[in-house]
Amino acid sequence: MEPFKNNISPELVRCIGGHIVRHLDGFNRRAFETDILAELETLELKQRAALIAKVMDQHLPDDLGQRFAVLRKMLHPMTEVAFDRGSDEHGIRGWGMMPLGMVVSGCGLNDYEASFALLKEMTRRATAEFDVRPFLDMGQDKALAIMAPWVTDDSVHVRRLVSEGTRPRLPWGLRLKKLVDDPSPTLPLLEALKDDPEDYVRRSVANHLNDIAKDHPDLVAEIAVRWLKDADKNREKLVRHACRSLVKQGHSATLAAFGLNPPEIQVDGPLITTEKVEYGSALGFRIDLTSTGKTPQELVLDYLVHFKKANGSLAPKVFKWTKLTLAPGETVSLARKHTIKPITTRVYYGGTQAVNFRINGRDFGFSEFELVMADAED
Repeated sequence: MEPFKNNISPELVRCIGGHIVRHLDGFNRRAFETDILAELETLELKQRAALIAKVMDQHLPDDLGQRFAVLRKMLHPMTEVAFDRGSDEHGIRGWGMMPLGMVVSGCGLNDYEASFALLKEMTRRATAEFDVRPFLDMGQDKALAIMAPWVTDDSVHVRRLVSEGTRPRLPWGLRLKKLVDDPSPTLPLLEALKDDPEDYVRRSVANHLNDIAKDHPDLVAEIAVRWLKDADKNREKLVRHACRSLVKQGHSATLAAFGLNPPEIQVDGPLITTEKVEYGSALGFRIDLTSTGKTPQELVLDYLVHFKKANGSLAPKVFKWTKLTLAPGETVSLARKHTIKPITTRVYYGGTQAVNFRINGRDFGFSEFELVMADAED
């Protein structure tokens, strides 16, 4: 798979240089490209974009109006395109918006109206979700007042920006501490976008709510209850995605929003079928469930593997398993294998680990097993 950083490529640098020279008299294209290309290959994605933005800043006019005029003229005439549609001889779009957006956020904080007008145009050709955040951080009310009318914009990218750009904890983005502490200013925007015709927008709303849930779980549970009333399939999907972390955590109010009540069951397990697991093979376990309730129960069954850390403590990781309906007095037996193999997001350590179940948010059982690493074998 092509490394992500290669989206900010030498070809893109030359393309940007070619468009600046068309719209800026006296621009030294050779110096611009040389300064960037000498360092570009050693950098990762965001660093590459930041380098291009820094060198552009050195070459563009100091006057903000003139600077923004050049950037606007560089934009590709075709809007509403995906990231995989690259910049070309007609203009900059897609990943090329990343360094251009950095230029705007780096120099335009004293003129919100002009900056947001340009960022809106850039968003039509990709996204400015990272670039609106310094404005929100410095002047939240002013920025939100400009963005609020965009919830009805004809551009799917602009509508998505209203939700994605204001996420309190956007990955790779500046954390918006005021919205982390008090997310209420963005809730009317999410309300307006929850039934957007585009899944691209609705998914952003779900991710925004998932951000809020990390600091205000009860608030998101309340929103889930309200939004699930008379919800169509699209909104129900949005709410489920928004509440994914809370469901995994077993947040009772969120589970209740989905009709998942405290389970009335007898649990036998986890019954470990592979008490010694060789690294690269699979942990086997099963569970026997018996309903003790008087009515049918909807159950969501997850399992937690408690992996050993470098300091010897155990850290649980939640894994989705299955959903089932259990009739009064009914017993079911379920078995599962969980492969323990190399992955980029986890380092494994040999020794005692454990597994338990989470059913409708409540934890059951705790059974240990031994993980044997290859270098620990005799």
